[in-house]
Amino acid sequence: MPIRPSAGAEVRQLIEALGAADDVTRESAIARLAVIGPRALEHLLTDFPAATARVRAGMLRVFEATDDARVLPLVRASLADASASVQSTAIGVLRALAGSQQPHVARDALDALVAVALDSQRIAAVRLTAIEALRDQPDVWKSLEAKLAADADPAISGGAAAPPAETAVGWADAVAGRLPATPAAVKQLLASSRACARLTELQHLVDHIRAQEHREPDALVREEWRAVRGAVHQELAARSSRLALYDLRDSLLGAERLPVAFLAALEEIGDATCLEPLAAAYDASSRSSDAWWREHVAVAFRAIFHREGLTRRHAAVKRTMSRWPDATAELMARL
Repeated sequence: MPIRPSAGAEVRQLIEALGAADDVTRESAIARLAVIGPRALEHLLTDFPAATARVRAGMLRVFEATDDARVLPLVRASLADASASVQSTAIGVLRALAGSQQPHVARDALDALVAVALDSQRIAAVRLTAIEALRDQPDVWKSLEAKLAADADPAISGGAAAPPAETAVGWADAVAGRLPATPAAVKQLLASSRACARLTELQHLVDHIRAQEHREPDALVREEWRAVRGAVHQELAARSSRLALYDLRDSLLGAERLPVAFLAALEEIGDATCLEPLAAAYDASSRSSDAWWREHVAVAFRAIFHREGLTRRHAAVKRTMSRWPDATAELMARL
């Protein structure tokens, strides 16, 4: 088995990209750091205190994919950040950690959410974000609902009294194919259930979301469903699972550009069978002059080639070169 090179240099570049003004670059960095997981976490923990507010917000987004207790002090400290955006992003991390399989992590995350929800000195927008997160915890929410509904701030009392924007159908229902009505609701359900989700459940969720994509007539909503499917693939890749690799391969053959989460997952768990669809996607991007997509496809191709220890004599490489000679030649030249 080939020795995988250190990801240190790549992680540093991705952390720098978290501060990019370009949203595509920034979202790409968040997705790839989340998939790299533990190998990136040490760098993130070290760099977090001195980072700018924009970079810290990006790091917090990456922390949503981890169950490591070491992020908790940084997340709690972010609740006192001068930036309301950083505070709200920190609440998103706490929402995910509240479903941790580690009891002390889940407890501490819930305690922090309750403290924010009840803190009358905070701005209403941040408190409401915590209130929505607490709705995922029926027992805790039941004990707080009356108090929040009587809060002196009408924005809080009204928000606490109102029903949640989407009623979660439950993880078991989603896995069985009875998805919530919107992509955002599925994303929230994934965030609150990922810690205890089994790999086969995530695989089923990928299949159901893809079926929903195909049924969705609105192009913009279809893109939102696709982005959630990418998030599920990230979760599988973070666990080094190839259960839904077939979906990643098939998705590359579609006519529409995929969210970067798909390619980030391919970089992490793709194998030799992915080379042909990657070459096909690269060829299509060359004809469409989509430089952004072509570059990310090339990065995924290169990551798989090196990680799997492939050579030009490998059967999959030969098939790819035979079917997509020009695209493969360009990709091989970039190895």
